[in-house]
Order: sequence, then structure tokens, then C-alpha cells
Amino acid sequence: MRFDTKLLHGQATKSHLSGATIPPISQVSAFAYDTAEELEKVFNNRAPGFAYTRISNPIIDSFERRVNELEGGKGAVACASGMSAITQALLNILSEGDEIIAGSGLFGGTIDLFKDFEKFGIKTRFVKHITIEEIEPLINENTKVVYGEVIGNPGLDVMDIKAVADFVHSKNIPLIVDSTTATPYLIRPFEFGADIIVHSSSKYINGSGNSISGVIVDSGNFKWDGIRYKGFEEYKKYGSLAYIAKLRNGIWRNMGGCLAPMNAFLNIIGMETLGLRMERICDNAKSLAEAINQTGIVTANYPTIEGSPYQDLVKKQFNGKGGGILTIRAGSKERAYRFMNTLKYALKATNIGDSKTLVIHPASTIYTHNTKEQMQNAGVWEDTIRVSIGIEDTQDLIEDFIAAIKSL
Repeated sequence: MRFDTKLLHGQATKSHLSGATIPPISQVSAFAYDTAEELEKVFNNRAPGFAYTRISNPIIDSFERRVNELEGGKGAVACASGMSAITQALLNILSEGDEIIAGSGLFGGTIDLFKDFEKFGIKTRFVKHITIEEIEPLINENTKVVYGEVIGNPGLDVMDIKAVADFVHSKNIPLIVDSTTATPYLIRPFEFGADIIVHSSSKYINGSGNSISGVIVDSGNFKWDGIRYKGFEEYKKYGSLAYIAKLRNGIWRNMGGCLAPMNAFLNIIGMETLGLRMERICDNAKSLAEAINQTGIVTANYPTIEGSPYQDLVKKQFNGKGGGILTIRAGSKERAYRFMNTLKYALKATNIGDSKTLVIHPASTIYTHNTKEQMQNAGVWEDTIRVSIGIEDTQDLIEDFIAAIKSL
């Protein structure tokens, strides 16, 4: 099946109770069984079923299977938020003394998280861009993972997934990618060699800004060494499902960062239009970026526009589409605020991937806890405006933004 058909008719959309066309919401805490023996088997993973929603729930399972099918993975685990997904995806393989190599152009909250990891004895070594040339000098015996965003938010740098994956695999290191800004519509990172994918599914997957959630998807391809990666020895028996089995039975289960059933339901509803929304969003973003740059008053950054160093990589990995985020340099913080306050249609809000266009001043909000150097490495300056493009009529967006630019 092609993308939009799979969203509606894939294997993960089948067999709902009573012939329902979408899965019903299992808004319960626990599930009852006829005998204590049955409950014991389910609770101890010796029989299929559901025991307690923190561990598993039918509609959450349905959401996980849908995302997993889109990405072509071996299994998926849903979490309470995107940050929860990043945290648990990494802590599933890391312990005291381990090191992460990560790109500097990360979402500000992820940079804050890596600082928190230092309290657990986990160190992060940052590179400006996730490239072989920058990664290689930092690799040592403690390096346990390379982590980066497929499309940087908001720096908009693009990772060459295949080149990086091939290199780190030669060093027996897994590659974990955050594909939130790309979505499975633009790319399936497993086909380029990534090992684990995380999404903040609050964003484009949900699409309506009504639910917080995250999801971790495993390719099943990385061979986890039980000595190098502590705790994996007992999960060898699960073969290609070792990572997911360890995650479900360990830190994810014990930390309690599960997804709410209602949020899983809202995500499923949103996912069905992911392809249509992303097509419109990408077209809007490209048209708006080009129109802004033609004014000669301010500049817009977008991966597909003339002069972007990522044009060829975007063609190779994303079939020429650049995603739904662009950034604008307004000239100063004051001009950035004036510009944002003049817009009629764009909402001043911190999310991305909404059906509505959103704008934010990252330096004073989502990067407020980061150093000036960290901000600049992430492509954030005092005059930077991040724009999350929505599905409005293209010409209305262009007219609104051009009018705001001229008001400067």
C-alpha cells in the first residue's frame, strides 16, 4: 500500500470490537479475568491480554501498532509525552559512565534533559552537526549511542542518516533519531539504517494540538551486546525484539510514563489525515519561505530553498519536501516581537505540527534555560522566529506574512 491507503487500511487498522471502524476507547485502569490462572499468565507475559493500563491497554496497543506499521519497525511503545519517549528510549540502553554523542541543533528541552542525565553519570558530547567528520573524534569506549534529529528543530539542519548509520554501525554503536519534524510521510528512517525512532506524537502525528504523547519504534536490527549494554543478556532470547522486550518489562513499565487511552484515541483520529496535512504543510512552507525571501526585508530559512546546504539531501531522503518548519531572522528581538504581534492568522504558541500556523520566539521561551552558545549552535538567535506552518490557504498565509514584514 501507498502511504495514505496504509493509514486507513493497513494491517494495524483491522479487527476492532463489534466491527467498529475505529478502535473504542478503553477508559479503564484494570482488566478482569475469569480465573486467577488467566490473570497470572497475562501479567507474566505468558498469554496475550491486558492487565493494567500503565502496562498495556487495547487502544494504546492499536496506536502503537499503527505507528509501527508506518515506520516498518518490529515494535513500538507509546509514552506520556515526546520527552518521556526520548528519556526512556535512551535510559533503556544507558547506565552510569556511558556517553551520548548528540547534535547541538536539538530542541531546547532535549538539551535540558541531557544536562539532567549528568546527575546519573551519563555524559553527552555535543557536535555542531551529526556528520561522520564531527562524530569520529569523540568516539571512545564509553560511547553507547549517537542521537540526533532528522530535521533539526528549529535549526533545520538535515542529517544524512545512511552515511551516519553506516559509520556508527562500523563502531558497534546504535543510531537513535528523533523524526518528529520529518514524520513517516517524508521518510522512514529504518530504510536508511537508523536503529530506533522517537516521535513527539503530540505534533504532526496528532495534528490538532489536543493531546500530549510520544512513541518509540524499534527496527529490531541492532545486535545488543549483553556485556557492553548492561541488562540485555537476559533478553537475548527475544532476538530482534530484545530492545522492545527490555523496554516494556523494565524502565518504561517502572517509571509509569504511559499514554492515556483518550490521547491514544485522539492520535489515531489525527493520524488518518497525516498524509494530506503534510502534503499541504510542506507546500505552504516552501511557498511562504520563497515569498518572504523575495521581499529583501527579512530572510527565511527552509531546507528546500535556493542556497540551503541541504537541498540535495532533501531530494535524496525526503523526495524534495522540506517539512513544516521555517525560521525567520527579523533583525532584532524587538522587530521579531513586532512582526509576531502584527500577524493576523498565526497563533503565538509553543507547539509544532498543529493544523493552524504557529509562531514563537525561541530565545525567550523554549531556549530560555540554555546558554547563548547552545542557542546559537541550535540556530537560535535573538531575532529568530520559528514558524510551524499549518494548512491554511497558501495565499492567505503569504499575504499575512508579507503585510507583517512590510510593517517593519
